[in-house]
Amino acid sequence: MTSDEAPPSSVFTSRRERRLWTWTLVVVVAIYSTLGLARTLAGMLRDEGLLVAAFASGMVLVGATVVVLGLRRRPGGAEIGIALGIATAYFMVMVRMALPEERTHLIEYGVVAVFIHEALKERAGQGRPVPIPALVAVVGASVVGVIDECIQAFLPSRVFDPEDILFNVLAAAMAVGSSAALSWARRRRPVRSRTRP
Repeated sequence: MTSDEAPPSSVFTSRRERRLWTWTLVVVVAIYSTLGLARTLAGMLRDEGLLVAAFASGMVLVGATVVVLGLRRRPGGAEIGIALGIATAYFMVMVRMALPEERTHLIEYGVVAVFIHEALKERAGQGRPVPIPALVAVVGASVVGVIDECIQAFLPSRVFDPEDILFNVLAAAMAVGSSAALSWARRRRPVRSRTRP
């Protein structure tokens, strides 16, 4: 058994899969635990003129994480083209969202979906059957979003909003689609040999 393998009796196939599910749980708990505070925090940031800057900072951090993780090797032309297309798509969606608070769905449910997708890909890579990891990840993140909205129906300062459910599904689909597109471009790229003939 290698250092990354989980014990045979474990629910997880590897330590990496366990870490990915743990991080998924951490993000979901963070989303749910801030439900009562979200409007208050957003109001404070808006009053100080910092709401847009806070959102932009969050997007820059997410983007930097993606770039750092994605640049384990120098990107090819297809990867750069796909990354620019993804950035453009996210920019267009953000511009069309009326309220800055709605844009947080792109971060929250995008992160949840990518963690689920990576955990499922790791599980499949270890030989366990996982039917269509990308679709399962989008559905899983969307279910987390539906539960989020159902909880809000019982909070006095929040409301159940079906439109937010659509934002959550869109965020999950965009994130998993972006991840899958970049992975596809990486796989298609030929590996250059370091030795000369």
